[in-house]
Amino acid sequence: MTANFAKKNSLRSIPAMDLLLAMPEVEPYVNDQGREAVKKALGEAVERLRKRVLAGEDLSPSAESVFQIALPVLTERSLGSLRPVVNGTGVVIHTNLGRSCLAPGAIDAVRSAAGRYSTLEYDLSGGARGHRSDHVEWLIKEAAEAEGALVVNNNAGAVLLMLAGLCSGREVVVSRGELVEIGGSFRIPDIMAFSGAKLAEVGATNRTHLKDYRGAITENTAALLKVHPSNFRMEGFTASVSREELAGLAREKGLLFLEDLGSGALADLGSLGLRGEPTVARCLAEGVDLVSFSGDKMLGGPQIGVLAGKKKLVDQLENYPLLRALRVDKMTLAAFEATLRLYLSGKSGEIPTLAMLGQPGEALKKRALRLAARLKKILPPKSVSAVEADDAVGGGAFPAERLPGWAVAVAPPEGKSAGALLAELRNRPVPVIAGARGNMALIHVRTLLDGDDRLICDAFAAISGRE
Repeated sequence: MTANFAKKNSLRSIPAMDLLLAMPEVEPYVNDQGREAVKKALGEAVERLRKRVLAGEDLSPSAESVFQIALPVLTERSLGSLRPVVNGTGVVIHTNLGRSCLAPGAIDAVRSAAGRYSTLEYDLSGGARGHRSDHVEWLIKEAAEAEGALVVNNNAGAVLLMLAGLCSGREVVVSRGELVEIGGSFRIPDIMAFSGAKLAEVGATNRTHLKDYRGAITENTAALLKVHPSNFRMEGFTASVSREELAGLAREKGLLFLEDLGSGALADLGSLGLRGEPTVARCLAEGVDLVSFSGDKMLGGPQIGVLAGKKKLVDQLENYPLLRALRVDKMTLAAFEATLRLYLSGKSGEIPTLAMLGQPGEALKKRALRLAARLKKILPPKSVSAVEADDAVGGGAFPAERLPGWAVAVAPPEGKSAGALLAELRNRPVPVIAGARGNMALIHVRTLLDGDDRLICDAFAAISGRE
């Protein structure tokens, strides 16, 4: 009876909502998130506190205890969800961290387009309505040496539009070795079915020959489709058919030859030590009629999907109803136009993705040593060292390519694991996303931007109590 009385008395002492909302500590959150959102968070905290009281875990509830329960939620909402982070993983095109960073000129273009009215769909010469895609199509044609081009929201949309607009109701022949699934459960067979085209699989998983394609062609075949395998790779007893051979077969049979190039590169990356990925121009030169690719991977621009190739096919797709559902907003177009202009003007080195990939080993080593020296002033010197490490391109491109790089290794304090240290780094106002090796946190310097060294040092200072 006494225990029940104590619980009931404790429940009565939980403050009313008006008192909670009037707390000085709560006011900044009300100003930031609005009264109703904060009221809901506090209400959920009150319910959690009630359960604690009934379980005998807390018999001294107060306004402060309610606030402390609600504080993690209120704090996280104040910080925002889409937040900048420090990429210390060494993965240049990190899908989970936003893929490519934009060049300064592209960022300026986005800011300009976002803050003012613009010529998005306005023809200045005629004073009439224009076409939003005109801003970038001519640049794509120049950079990719293509007859025609158009853009949509992403490469998945480009593949869908290509198949729906050109092949719906008819068969599309694809090698079984290219029926891949990539991040986000994007599967070629699913996109094919959604487009209305009919999938005709040929060959074996590891070996497909020209005769397999030839044998699958019927009166209802519309196209041959080549698909980039993304991160999937096969080694050993394998065989595939070249673009030139597929292009010849397509011409012989009066079919379209289409390609989903995935990441897509406008420039030859051989000078960066990266080989094996064809440029868009090369694909077209080898006989592909229409190529789809992404703008935010190897190209180094914003998320956008591009179709480049034969003008008659592009013209056909520009009149297809699905295009409107996939069209691109003004800020993306502004960023993409600025990025493409860097390629045409010979300034592609200003694109962060390409700049990161091209960093020489000695420069990476020097940066790792500088960062290590700064961290040794904050942490026990023996816990910090500059080490060689392997980086990665990311974005499904060059998955087997090793990028020799440098990193700063930080050993956690005694009694703490590397995983716990990584979690603390992620929980900073500007999260630091790092890798691990053994029981050490590993901060790869290749993917660090200007100012990131300070953020990393601030994070470790806070974690070690030396803030």
